Amino acid sequence: MPVRPILKMGDARLLRIARPVEAFDTPALHALIADLRETMAAANGAGIAAPQIGVDLAVVIFGFERNERYPDAPPVPQTVLVNPRIDVLDASEEEGWEGCLSVPGLRGIVPRARRIRYAGFDERGTPIEREAEGFHARVVQHECDHLIGTLYPMRVRDFTRFGYTDILFPGLDPASDD
Repeated sequence: MPVRPILKMGDARLLRIARPVEAFDTPALHALIADLRETMAAANGAGIAAPQIGVDLAVVIFGFERNERYPDAPPVPQTVLVNPRIDVLDASEEEGWEGCLSVPGLRGIVPRARRIRYAGFDERGTPIEREAEGFHARVVQHECDHLIGTLYPMRVRDFTRFGYTDILFPGLDPASDD
């Protein structure tokens, strides 16, 4: 499967609302997920959403054992999540650095719910329901934001803590965008 071009902030397609997937376990859905995996791996991302490659479907993938862009982050389970829903379990917010494959070269502090439950389906239509906290919860919320046309800079509250990765984190790989 090919590595697909990743849309960048400013492209109006990133602001659209994704449509729910209606048919599971289809060749088209499997091909989309394979493309997302290849594209995420090539970009060394922590996650990616279908709208980031120009596909208006409610599909996200995320997860890693170790990610050099987030060297201090704990592992996040490799997950395909179709038609996701998020419920906040702890309304208190936790601030953390975020980047995005669609916003290359920048990072910002973003407040996110500390603890969530997420639900949806895998590519075969098998239900998924998990609780997550910390970085895992942050990744899920970030990726699901793409499905409602929201990029992380829209959630930044303090622009004194938003800037270029190579300036904020000298020594971190300058290609660190997600």
